[in-house]
Amino acid sequence: MAASAALPPLPPQFKSIQHHLRTAQELDKREPVVAYYCRLYAMQTGMKIDSKTPECRKFLSKLMDQLEAMKKQFGDNEAITQDIVGSAHVENYALKMFLYADNEDRAGQFHKNMIKSFYTASLLIDVLTVFGELSEENVQHRKYARWKAAYIHNCLKNGETPQPGPIGMEGESFDLEREEAGSSSLHSGTTQPTSSSTYEANNTPTTNFTGIHIPPGAHAPANTPAEVPHNTGVTSNTIQPAPQNIPLVDPALYSAQSAGEVHLTPEDFARAQKYCKYAGSALQYEDVSTAVQNLQKALKLLVTGRE
Repeated sequence: MAASAALPPLPPQFKSIQHHLRTAQELDKREPVVAYYCRLYAMQTGMKIDSKTPECRKFLSKLMDQLEAMKKQFGDNEAITQDIVGSAHVENYALKMFLYADNEDRAGQFHKNMIKSFYTASLLIDVLTVFGELSEENVQHRKYARWKAAYIHNCLKNGETPQPGPIGMEGESFDLEREEAGSSSLHSGTTQPTSSSTYEANNTPTTNFTGIHIPPGAHAPANTPAEVPHNTGVTSNTIQPAPQNIPLVDPALYSAQSAGEVHLTPEDFARAQKYCKYAGSALQYEDVSTAVQNLQKALKLLVTGRE
């Protein structure tokens, strides 16, 4: 893997991006596209934090080398060369992790893997900012996922039973670095920096998240991206795919004919293309429901000029 070259020790100024870089390392083999964008987010964020001090410049330079090597290696992948495809790919992957953790939460199955899945989903939504401003829905998902990770972790740590599903948010925090002691180091051949990154949720406004539209019992597909940590005693064989609820195809689309007066704007074509890319990315995860929904949106827009 082109990105396997060791990075210098992480400067303390870059503490806020260390988990994005660790996520990139974990995904290098099975999701190199997502790993690439995790590093790109870390690069862009690091440049904003400090690009002048020698240690930061050295770190960013090596990170840039990794990005260039990955771009060369995967240069024929549309998810790398086209932002609209890359955005759909990362967003779908983040959503699968979120849905897996949410399903486990609603089923009352509380364990380290689902906590990590919630937290990683929030990191990947951070990564989506490389493509532009987050949608309000993704902002809410990120807040909810981070708070859920902290809330469930602290409940288990204190011997309490977490309350499943959306409930009122309260201030929670946990140290993911400390909880993952013994996991692989971010830098090959070096020890992990002793400074830890504590996720703080107490700066998030108290909110009731019942408005988040995640259907109860929604299951991630067979290829759920949630990785099972080796030290939990849980194996991937215990995560079984559930039958998917395929949405009905709108019968009106079968007989719909484009009116001669419909004039599609360049923005309409761009939106239709985006829906098709989302559908293609969803199929990579065997998510037929999401693929059908997006294809129907694209077809309706092209036929009627309306969404």
